[in-house]
Amino acid sequence: MPSMRDIKEKIASTKQMRKITKAMQMVAAAKLNRAQSVAQDYAAYADKLHEVVASIASTMSKGASSKHPMLAARPVKKTAYLVITESRGLAGAYDSTVLKYVQNLIREKHQSKDEYTIIVTGKVGLNFFTKRGYPVAFSKADVPDVLTFDDILGFAKQAVSLFNKKEIDELHLVYNHFVNAISQTLVDKQLLPLTNLEHAPAQKVSYVYEPDEDEVLTDLLPLYAQGQIYGALLDAKLQNKQLE
Repeated sequence: MPSMRDIKEKIASTKQMRKITKAMQMVAAAKLNRAQSVAQDYAAYADKLHEVVASIASTMSKGASSKHPMLAARPVKKTAYLVITESRGLAGAYDSTVLKYVQNLIREKHQSKDEYTIIVTGKVGLNFFTKRGYPVAFSKADVPDVLTFDDILGFAKQAVSLFNKKEIDELHLVYNHFVNAISQTLVDKQLLPLTNLEHAPAQKVSYVYEPDEDEVLTDLLPLYAQGQIYGALLDAKLQNKQLE
């Protein structure tokens, strides 16, 4: 039978553990709020950029000769999947959902490894694909918890350049989208080619461009695609913060 001293020590230990747990919950909540704020701020910027780019693209689509290569669909010989996972194994359900989806998708759509390639963020995804012999074009194993655009700019440029160099014909983003604190949705989004821009709803605001629209679009389209990758990473980070 425990002595009175043992009981008192157990009570003190439990109280101390409760304090530590509460402190950890407060830190986690602060991180989640910060991640949510960053994601929301970027979403507002991304929406406006989408509006501007879609406005130019819809105007230029009237002249087929001026159609930008990033807007043009071409026969699909090779598809790249940019798969977003965690750098640490603290969100098992999140990562397993995404990885199983990609694995099944590849089985259904592709007959050989020549038809697809993987681009992956996070050590969890990188380990998963390399151990199973999937072709990985390149990866970013460590993604900072506090993510800035500069952190992923080189990675995003490399992904977009595969399409521009015609090494791939489609680029898909696959990740879990944050809905709310208890809900998430798996996203498989075609990023390139940007075929949806030309059919975007007409905007109420008209723009005057300097230099001409073609030059502006040439600069904006890669930035827009890179920004979509950054936005997806922010979204995924937000979901991971909730699951940690």
